[in-house]
Amino acid sequence: MTQGGGGPLIPKVAPWKKNTVASLREAVDAGGVVAIIDIHGVPAGSMLGMRKSLRENMTIEVAKKQLMRRAWTDAGGELDQLEELFTGAVQPALVQSSSLSSFEMFSELKKTEAGRAAKPGDIAPYDIVVEKQDTGMAPGPIVGELNSVDIPAKIMKGSVHIAKTTTVLKEGEVFEGELGMLLAKVGVEPIITGLRLCGTLEDGVVFSPTALDIDIEAFENSLISAMAGTFNLACHISWFTKETMPTLLGKASSEALAVAFEAGIANSKTLPTMIARAQASALGVAGGLDDSALDDELRNQLGAVATVAASVVVETEEAPTEAAEEEEEEEEEASFGGLGDLFG
Repeated sequence: MTQGGGGPLIPKVAPWKKNTVASLREAVDAGGVVAIIDIHGVPAGSMLGMRKSLRENMTIEVAKKQLMRRAWTDAGGELDQLEELFTGAVQPALVQSSSLSSFEMFSELKKTEAGRAAKPGDIAPYDIVVEKQDTGMAPGPIVGELNSVDIPAKIMKGSVHIAKTTTVLKEGEVFEGELGMLLAKVGVEPIITGLRLCGTLEDGVVFSPTALDIDIEAFENSLISAMAGTFNLACHISWFTKETMPTLLGKASSEALAVAFEAGIANSKTLPTMIARAQASALGVAGGLDDSALDDELRNQLGAVATVAASVVVETEEAPTEAAEEEEEEEEEASFGGLGDLFG
């Protein structure tokens, strides 16, 4: 095809496409974490609110896949990685963040998800199971409607019950007719709407949603438990590191003192304890001797010990409990009931 002057006809590219590609490339060039999300089924009003709430930590660019591929290659990216990120995306959007990791981004996007009732034409994302239950609904036409879609329902004790757990659709099957609406009435809303993460690219590594979907708190607790177990093992086998040295030195010091006490080795560390033990033993021996065999110092020490012990015993004996005092008062009151008791 040629122009009037004979030259080749050059197709014009719409300005909005150039702007979109430029914006996408800027996001890819920014580095950090780059991700693809699926916004299929998200109402426009909800999308605006979600973008506003996430704007502080990430940017979201909505565009067609072809424009994303153009921007990706312009930025020097590998198309194989982008195609992997596109997995499962019906209506993709590109997300970039310099402040969040892939795991943090997954958690933030997960907060936007919510279930809704299935509509005719929706595809079951997993096996749709209705549990045996009391629906709490009053008897009425709903019983027949549920049975018409193979959900066994009956009336029991004034309310509609699901008679047994039933799988109404297999994963990948299509919702038809009123099935989605009836499932919603029994609390089953299987279609997830929200910004669903399809994958992230961080430091050249592609992360799938299943790899990112972990319980952070449970993972942290597992790490702490593993570290504690490793530390205990290292101390048990006397593995010397900067972390275990303080504990190992403290343990060695305690064991060395115990050996020194048993061997009777006298030094600045053991003498105070050894002298205290010897004095206690001496007082014990002196306590069994006749008073004439004791000097004044021993006699005074034994007297002081006896005085302290006696005072403790006296305080214990002379301090009646409140319960005992109350019992005595009750006995006194019961023993004399006035003149009527004296004269029958």
